[in-house]
Amino acid sequence: MPGMPDDASRALKARSLSVGLATSAYGVSFGAVSVASGLSVWQTVVLSLLLFSGGSQYALVGILGAGGSGVAAIATSSLLGVRNGLYALQVSRILQVTGLRRLLAAQLTIDESTAVAIGQPNPDDQRRGFWLTGVVVYLGWNVTTLLGALLGNALGDPKVYGFDAAAAAAFCALLWPRLRGRDAAAVAALAALFAVLLIPAAPAGVPVLVAALAALVVGLLPRRGDSDAGVTGPTGLARRAGDGRRCDGRAGRRAGSAEGAS
Repeated sequence: MPGMPDDASRALKARSLSVGLATSAYGVSFGAVSVASGLSVWQTVVLSLLLFSGGSQYALVGILGAGGSGVAAIATSSLLGVRNGLYALQVSRILQVTGLRRLLAAQLTIDESTAVAIGQPNPDDQRRGFWLTGVVVYLGWNVTTLLGALLGNALGDPKVYGFDAAAAAAFCALLWPRLRGRDAAAVAALAALFAVLLIPAAPAGVPVLVAALAALVVGLLPRRGDSDAGVTGPTGLARRAGDGRRCDGRAGRRAGSAEGAS
């Protein structure tokens, strides 16, 4: 890559390719799960080409496979896709593209391409990392989705192999690595409680939408023992700014005292 040292260029390529290939492997699972949930091979392929968001895709086919309505499936899938819009706020400042390239960038704005981009030390590397990772994941995900769909279609009745429960299992596998903090675990536990209480009475897909309210509930709860370093809102920023000004004032007084003594 022009303008990059050979070692840095190779490292960026290796990271982008490794992330892309590892993510693409999940496409086989999605293709099989989608066909098991009732979608045809071509519907599965088009869904991956256009939606291109693993969590949203698993949610959509999972709800449809459970007998949920299209409205509930689309609403849940869209809710999970909100995070990509948040990524776009950061990525747009990095890429600074317009026209057709902006549309292409929007399609490639996913967890992996964003993570690789913001992990680079300078704007040029960030742009290269975004495009390379995004393209590799897009091509790999769609190729493996087709392979998985063909495999799932060849297997026949999904219930014989237990594939009718595969969508929920795959989604849990995607979610589990994110449950590292106490807040994330609390959201997951409360969401699971909401879903369990509603599943017997509500149509398929509705419990998932209601369970999303768990994030709002946990977000509104007061935090005990929050330090200034752990507060990321306006209050924490104001406190840190005030601390900085006090430190600057003390430093100025010490400097003045030193000058007077000399």
